[in-house]
Amino acid sequence: MIDFEPWDKLLRQYVDAQGRVNYRAWKQEQPHAISEWLQNYQHWQLASDNNLEQLALWINLYNAFTISTILERYPLESILPRFLGIPNWLAFLWFFQRKAYYIFGEYYSLGQIEHQILREKLPEPRIHFAIVCASVGCPLLRAGAYFPEQVMQQLEEDASRFINNPEKVRYDFSSQTLYCNKIFKWYRQDFLKVAPSLPEYIALYLKIDANLTATTPISYLDYDWNLNQREFDKRCFDLSPNPSPSRRGE
Repeated sequence: MIDFEPWDKLLRQYVDAQGRVNYRAWKQEQPHAISEWLQNYQHWQLASDNNLEQLALWINLYNAFTISTILERYPLESILPRFLGIPNWLAFLWFFQRKAYYIFGEYYSLGQIEHQILREKLPEPRIHFAIVCASVGCPLLRAGAYFPEQVMQQLEEDASRFINNPEKVRYDFSSQTLYCNKIFKWYRQDFLKVAPSLPEYIALYLKIDANLTATTPISYLDYDWNLNQREFDKRCFDLSPNPSPSRRGE
């Protein structure tokens, strides 16, 4: 199994308790640390068939590949590229589909890791609260690596943190409407594998005194594609949209 300690150390150093990333310091101090860590495993034979090991492995790799690409292109304001002020969705989707990441003797894309490995072979809906696209709208980055012996508890913590964050999920008592992050819309079928409806899935974690049922109205929140970064980073750079960013494509 891969040694996750170098990745864990980087996350603890550059990610705060709120999941915000200090890209400025990371790029200045250790811009190549992720690639140097992963280079050790480019020709390594992946042999484990333990689901917990696989789950921790591919979540860590997805996030490491994403953050390493952001560091290459930093500074940038948003992971959604624009051309003449218009969102460039083709470039956005290409970021997730391009096989740019070489490990275990093969090239992988972020989309391949997410859809063909995590979602298909290791079906666990809580991955959607763990893998990050580096935007504010995505799950916040965990300030530490995932480890096989802890990954199920870590995912449970991630689900609770995401669903109890009012910027991601909130219930309006006056209108009796559940407002949700669009991740619940995009990956609805994954959540319905473990609950009869989205409100009932959310009710497993949401700490409010409300009876959420299949008939509870849902409204989806606008998605924030801005880069998830420490606030002071924005003041220290002249940030302009970069024509080649990132985010989980669906």
